Amino acid sequence: MFENKKILILGLARSGYQAALTLSKRGAKVILNDSKKEEELDAHEIEELRSLGVELILGNHPDNLLDNSFDYLVKNPGVPINHKYVLKAKELKIEVLNEVEVAYRLLPKGIKIIAITGTNGKTTTTTLTYEIMKKAFGNKVFLVGNIGYPLCSILQDVKEDSILVMEVSCQQLENLSTFKPDVGVMTNLSPAHIDFFGNYENYKNVKKKLFANMTAKDVAILNLENEDVINTCRDITPSVKYFSSNKEINGCYCDNKALYYYGEKVIDVKDILIVGKHNIENILATIMAVKEFNVSNEIIKEVISNFKGVEHRLEFVGEKNNVRYYNDTEATNIKCTQIALSSFDKPTIIILGGLERGQVFEELIPYMNNVKAIVAIGQCRKRIVDFGEKINIPTYSFEFLQEGFKKCVDLAQPGDIVLLSPASASWDQYKECEVRGAEFKDYVKKLIEEERK
Repeated sequence: MFENKKILILGLARSGYQAALTLSKRGAKVILNDSKKEEELDAHEIEELRSLGVELILGNHPDNLLDNSFDYLVKNPGVPINHKYVLKAKELKIEVLNEVEVAYRLLPKGIKIIAITGTNGKTTTTTLTYEIMKKAFGNKVFLVGNIGYPLCSILQDVKEDSILVMEVSCQQLENLSTFKPDVGVMTNLSPAHIDFFGNYENYKNVKKKLFANMTAKDVAILNLENEDVINTCRDITPSVKYFSSNKEINGCYCDNKALYYYGEKVIDVKDILIVGKHNIENILATIMAVKEFNVSNEIIKEVISNFKGVEHRLEFVGEKNNVRYYNDTEATNIKCTQIALSSFDKPTIIILGGLERGQVFEELIPYMNNVKAIVAIGQCRKRIVDFGEKINIPTYSFEFLQEGFKKCVDLAQPGDIVLLSPASASWDQYKECEVRGAEFKDYVKKLIEEERK
């Protein structure tokens, strides 16, 4: 399909690298452009791409690089949609793809795809769906997509009876055109990525693209309790099935004591390890998806009852002196921290702060009822102190997480929760938020080990 085609890949990163490997091995003439200088990139990847004949143009985006001699532009999902090459490609009528669309066009016939999107809960739902499908169907199942495994990277292993479980981000959906899942899941919708898409309406419409190519034989799974999901997806073509965390419905639902699939009990709430209403919704969406493949309740219950969650997302790290520690470093915005706070009904010490991006911490007020203390860290810590004083919650300020964690330990009493849910990006001090979470987990681990000595 791409043989002898001239293709510009815009942005290296993980997906650009895999797209370049895939296309060059299939006989395409590949030019890869990235704004980073060569010394800032992975030397092994650069060497491998050059050995395959990929032409690398690094350090800038030359104005005259893209012209009508190109057949495709493959855009890294993180590249802005108004990048000059994207705009020029549209002007020249050059199709703009991404790594997922490239790989999808190369997949063998007969495969099945479960694709999961939404504002929050994508990774948890995708991971749990994969774990259940893997338990049921073994090596036929692959975990791919925005979760960190480019679809191109598993093309050589996929067969006609394979099942792909995919997390699909809004940035990926932007440049998908023929992609069609057999089962599409929308966990929820709320305002996000407005800086990328311009406004909330555009963002919702991009999310809706997950269902664009699905037929009446395919299945869309929607969150009945999310008004924006229901309104956005009113006119989609696939057969629609619903899940609800609030009431009994003709679908998958929770009655506070157990989770049911069309009236049949699947698992008791007390047997679920991951906390929060949002995780109940993630599990309900998962059950709906795997039931399309007739997975038994026994397998579903076994996997869910042992599932501790996704690393860095409300992850239970450990317990000491009846104080439980949770790592939610992926909560880089207010909405995620709202979700985290609503997941606990015990006295909570929360660690807030990081990069200053004008976060409106006052939006947390309705969720602070169980918070007994705030530990403020990072670049925006002074504003958090002001916020804490305004709502009469004791607030302590530290530049770094290490000092902040020590204060949490001093403050914590038996029965308390210590929660890292910063409502802030980590780039003021860390390369990525996962590094912040790993540091927190290391402190908890050392704390618990001290008790054992």
